[in-house]
Amino acid sequence: MRILLVNVPHPAIGSRIPSDHLPPLGLLAIGGPLIDDGHEVRLLDAEFGPMPTSQIVRYATDYCPDAVLFGHSGSTSGHPVIAEVARAVANAMPGVPIVYGGVFPTYHWQEILEAEPYVTAIVRGEGEETARRLMTALAHGDELAGVPGIAYRNAGEACSTAPATMITNLDAYRIGWELIDHARYSYWGGLRAVVVQFSRGCPHLCSYCGQRSFWTRWRHRDPVLFAKELARLYREHGVKVINFADENPTVSKKAWQAFLEALIAEKVDLILVGSTRADDIVRDADILHLYKKAGWDRFLLGLENTDETTLALIEKGAAIATDREAIRLLRQHGILSMATWVVGFVEETDRDHWRGLRQLLSYDPDQIQMLYSTPHRWTPYFQHAADRRVITTDRRLWDYKHQVLANRHMPPWRVMLWFKFTEAVLQARPKALVRTFFHRRRRLRHAMQWYTRIGRRVWPYEIWQFLKGHRLKQGPTVAEFW
Repeated sequence: MRILLVNVPHPAIGSRIPSDHLPPLGLLAIGGPLIDDGHEVRLLDAEFGPMPTSQIVRYATDYCPDAVLFGHSGSTSGHPVIAEVARAVANAMPGVPIVYGGVFPTYHWQEILEAEPYVTAIVRGEGEETARRLMTALAHGDELAGVPGIAYRNAGEACSTAPATMITNLDAYRIGWELIDHARYSYWGGLRAVVVQFSRGCPHLCSYCGQRSFWTRWRHRDPVLFAKELARLYREHGVKVINFADENPTVSKKAWQAFLEALIAEKVDLILVGSTRADDIVRDADILHLYKKAGWDRFLLGLENTDETTLALIEKGAAIATDREAIRLLRQHGILSMATWVVGFVEETDRDHWRGLRQLLSYDPDQIQMLYSTPHRWTPYFQHAADRRVITTDRRLWDYKHQVLANRHMPPWRVMLWFKFTEAVLQARPKALVRTFFHRRRRLRHAMQWYTRIGRRVWPYEIWQFLKGHRLKQGPTVAEFW
């Protein structure tokens, strides 16, 4: 079969503002096994440009595929764009199967199949093996009922098959790196870059996150094989920056240390960035020198909040003292810390925001990433927020950078002011400016200045987006909205 993988342009601020662009790992992970099965596969990355829908349709019709596969890691905020593009492609090529995969369709499959007749099937959960079986069934004209892990229509009714078996050996399916031109993808200020996964899932039960339910349980790649793959990308394709998509790659200290040592043995000059938990950093205090030697330059630490009651509500399982110690340890070993801070888990007051700002200053992170709480339906937090009012009903804005929940204690403009004020204080305080422009390590100085340049563009853009945006004064509850 001729298969076209489509990465649609995402409306999120993070996709549109930076000049750097990372490859769509999810589609590449599907593409590799499909190529190995003998299919002719092509990737259209419409993020470049970004490409308008009409141009995507022209590309698709010129290629004349036997099936078109859509997927996007943007979940809720990416769905309206995929729906628009998929509808246009289906109208231009009647009868061509349209397949949709990812987090959002996995949990919203029934309403998608009922509302979007052009969607042939939905891949639910991990896609590598399911996509292979689905393409085989479509190629041979077999009944879709025999393909585990999908949703489709049977006699006009939306239905789903039995869940697919969880992939236990993540090394059994390769990434289709040949589908991209590595020279087009960059991060960290123009350095050639890719996105990878060492592990899938997370053993923790944070209520705002859907990792546990989507990936079922935490698993990891073979540490040595994974290190060899990163080294090959460096040597053969000139990749310099490795961005880890894992929520928590450091769960197993034994496996993680094996990976670090294997990558060090490869003697490649890579820059590694990704996310982890503060308690894993504190646990690994005795091997943080290996982190740095392997190439780690920045970790995003999901602090989320500093209020003990709020942390208990979202079941973060974190401790304030641990968060502070993790930042100290990273700085001691020459690794940047980016702290995420989420506004809106509870309906904060001015006093709550002031207290949070003071706590963040005491943590002293190198960088800050401010987010708004967003109650996606597949997360336990959805139940906590079910009775709160929605002020932004455009799903394209459910990207963590727009307010979607009302606050009884203050209007949206005041929440936004606290949000931007906290960002400004953390990024522009004298201590942060000194590190940004005078850090003794050149490559860390480069990293912080790159992030600052993006921030100078994003900060006013977000304010402009707020000013021109429309918010409901008495919107539906979260439960009613979904």
